[in-house]
Amino acid sequence: MPGLMRGIARTAVIAGTATAVSNNVSRRQANRWSQQEQQPQYAPEQYQAPAPAPAAPPVDIVTQLQGLADLKNQGILTQAEFDAQKAKLLAQ
Repeated sequence: MPGLMRGIARTAVIAGTATAVSNNVSRRQANRWSQQEQQPQYAPEQYQAPAPAPAAPPVDIVTQLQGLADLKNQGILTQAEFDAQKAKLLAQ
């Protein structure tokens, strides 16, 4: 019988330890969840929209035409491409 009692006692200790650990884990999870529910996901009054990007200074059409002419003179643009880009700039 002593062996049987020892086995029962060991099983009781193991079961008690497992129950205590399980309860602690459940309690910690419940605390974490309640803290997450209390903390707002975002605070609208604290949100600030990003500052708008500064507007690029207007580029002078003459300067743009000179740049296109330089590209044409270097052979980067063909006459047709130059004429098309010039027409776009002058249409603005």
